[in-house]
Amino acid sequence: MSRVTEIRYVGYGVVEFEAEKNYYVDAFGLELVDSDNNTAWLKTQGHDEHHVVRLRKAEANRLDVISLAAASRSDVDTLCDKARAAGCSLVCEPHELNTPGGGYGFRFFSPDGLQIEISCDVARGGKRGLAHWEGLPVKISHIVLHSPQHQELVQFFTDVLGFKISDWLGDFMCFLRCNSAHHRIAILPGPPCLNHVAYDMLSVDDMMRGAHRLKLKGTEIQWGPGRHTAGNNAFSYFVTPAGFAVEYTADLEEVDFDTHEAKVHVPAPLVMDQWGIGVGGPQTMPHPAPNPGLFVAVEG
Repeated sequence: MSRVTEIRYVGYGVVEFEAEKNYYVDAFGLELVDSDNNTAWLKTQGHDEHHVVRLRKAEANRLDVISLAAASRSDVDTLCDKARAAGCSLVCEPHELNTPGGGYGFRFFSPDGLQIEISCDVARGGKRGLAHWEGLPVKISHIVLHSPQHQELVQFFTDVLGFKISDWLGDFMCFLRCNSAHHRIAILPGPPCLNHVAYDMLSVDDMMRGAHRLKLKGTEIQWGPGRHTAGNNAFSYFVTPAGFAVEYTADLEEVDFDTHEAKVHVPAPLVMDQWGIGVGGPQTMPHPAPNPGLFVAVEG
């Protein structure tokens, strides 16, 4: 079965381009791969994904694109056919990509109007082994989205893109996997927009050391430190200068992609955070609002 296998990168449009770029390089722990006056591509040091963040100078802060991976060109072609058959509007047919890293892929709008890219054969970047206590992100762990029809969007990700349901939090938050990680996508009710992007850390120690570095750079923890129940991952959430929520996470549960059975967690304070000692909570996170430019294609 042709399906999505991983997350590649998230592209943002930001008003204060230099401030956002400097945050990711100087505080968050990414490194610059390529840039010009209006665009920057950034990667983690601990993984060979070509880039995990693309920033574009824009007139509004917005999510531009979520890029997902497929295993082969035939899978890309099949997924394009499935997206078309599901009624999605295509931004472009599968073609050779001319963005940094290249590859072969296509773009379409999700049912909610967010732009999604699916690609393969993207060039790999350099990586190095991170040391315990460096506190640097390894790679993107997961992405959480809001949707006004969250049940229908869950079905879209499973039926069209090949994800499987790992867990539910009540009937309102669904955790979806595309490989052995407990979740790579999670979906919540709300206006069509991004909730947050999480980055795997080597350990809870590294999550905390990364939080310390951010604090020294002027960014306090928005919610955390804590440990979720669904996925059992430790978390600390922060907000970038442009107002996007990002997370350092560690210990995300590994499951069998084919056989893991979903369960429902009953919402409660110690289910949202098993430790129960962190600052903040969901109420202290950025308030969701419709993403600017829904169903408007952005290049790059």
